[in-house]
Amino acid sequence: MVLLAAAVCNKGGKAIISRQFVEMNRSRIEGLLAAFPKLMNTGKQHTFVETESVRYVYQPLEKLYMLLITTKASNILEDLETLRLFARVIPEYCRNLEESDIVDQAFQLIFAFDEIVALGYRENVNLAQIRTFTEMDSHEEKVFLAVRQTQEKEAKDQMKKRARELQRQRQEAEKSGRAPSGFGGGGFGSSSFNRGDTTTVIDTTPVEPTKSSYQAPSRPSGKGKAMDLRSKKKDVDSFVGQLMSEGEKVTSVSSSTNKALAKVATPAINQEGIHIRIEEDISVTAGRDGGLQSLELHGIVKLKINDEKMARALITVVNEDKKGIQMQTHPNIDKKLFASQSVLGLKNQDKPFPVGQDIGVLKWRFSTQDESYMPLSINCWPNESGNGCDVNIEYELEQPNLELNDVLISIPIPSGVGAPVVGDCDGEYNYDSRKNVLLWNLTVIDSSNKTGSMEFSVGGHPDDFFPVSVSFVSKKSYCDIQITDIKLLEDDSPAKYSSEVCFYVDKYEIV
Repeated sequence: MVLLAAAVCNKGGKAIISRQFVEMNRSRIEGLLAAFPKLMNTGKQHTFVETESVRYVYQPLEKLYMLLITTKASNILEDLETLRLFARVIPEYCRNLEESDIVDQAFQLIFAFDEIVALGYRENVNLAQIRTFTEMDSHEEKVFLAVRQTQEKEAKDQMKKRARELQRQRQEAEKSGRAPSGFGGGGFGSSSFNRGDTTTVIDTTPVEPTKSSYQAPSRPSGKGKAMDLRSKKKDVDSFVGQLMSEGEKVTSVSSSTNKALAKVATPAINQEGIHIRIEEDISVTAGRDGGLQSLELHGIVKLKINDEKMARALITVVNEDKKGIQMQTHPNIDKKLFASQSVLGLKNQDKPFPVGQDIGVLKWRFSTQDESYMPLSINCWPNESGNGCDVNIEYELEQPNLELNDVLISIPIPSGVGAPVVGDCDGEYNYDSRKNVLLWNLTVIDSSNKTGSMEFSVGGHPDDFFPVSVSFVSKKSYCDIQITDIKLLEDDSPAKYSSEVCFYVDKYEIV
């Protein structure tokens, strides 16, 4: 089809919004729209009318019309299918279908129109994809901001806790008649501090200097600022609480993503003198009818030396992978030693590893279109019924050696059809009405529960339930790369080390 323009107009032919997909001046489009009501035949129930040059395909929207202007050579069946998609886009942004609503959401509607048609030709998209493209919403950015805000809050809480402790010490010192260590006799505002004490004064400035021991008796009966801060302790430190405080219920959608990114952002506790971190992230795009479009995995081994005495180390790597991954060492690593003995050591042995830094020493990449290498396969079967669609969705663990934690499968639901009616379900589910998504949550998927399914019914068309997205996190490496031994170069003695593995999803979609 060749679509000339898409417009929303009233019954008098006045254009409320119009998007032209070919070069056309304003007077031309206004003339075509003004002629439309005069051509309509009220005695018949056709959804199109024609002139010598163009065809009007329309659908009533209460007091308005959704109107497409095409060439007469276009396929009428394709025109009608495109018209239905345009008509379904309008209620996404305008609930009341009034002229004022159309004007208020004009730019959003035009952006959505551009996703449907490009240069006069229909794009192969559905309503769910249009919604995703126009929102341009990055959940990873929200998670990153939540992590950063949580870390900032923890730092502030630690600072306030330390400040309160210093203030308590000062009060006890005043009661005993002696000045506390690190402070002069003049108090916070005194000029009797020496230069060495200046740092202590700066570190404690977040504490309100006026809330000294003289105000302590009035605190139980008053409602001062300090009391309010202590009374509002709640669990906003977690990612779920942080995003929910922003009005986002979608935190439950990416609980696994939150945990994965939290592990990436937060160093492991109880680290030994040498700490090894193995990170892998995977991106998968699979077809709804089967087949793998793309699978790409990136991995890295990060080394952190916490003890300077262990800065000269040799790291033994065991690669049990049989998938054919491509491995690459850091330029400062001895490539010959790694190729012959699978040992990571510095090329220049007189130069130790840097201390206190995360250093990438080995990385790998794996890419394939063989669906047998997928960690988790998802089959979604929407079948149209008299009241909408009956949807069956199932998963199967394709790599039995993996253990996937916090698995979340997200299925888009058409807007305006209400909550889905869920029948059988392995695991837990939740419907997010704000984001129009059904969330299927499974705590663990491993060899003991390799398969599972869920059934639900809801209004809509089969295309509305795609793309299905998946997120998870695992403490097992996908490529089965392991660090088995670390020795010190000086005396070949074994070194005590700690290690961790984080395998998580970057993108996992069934489209």
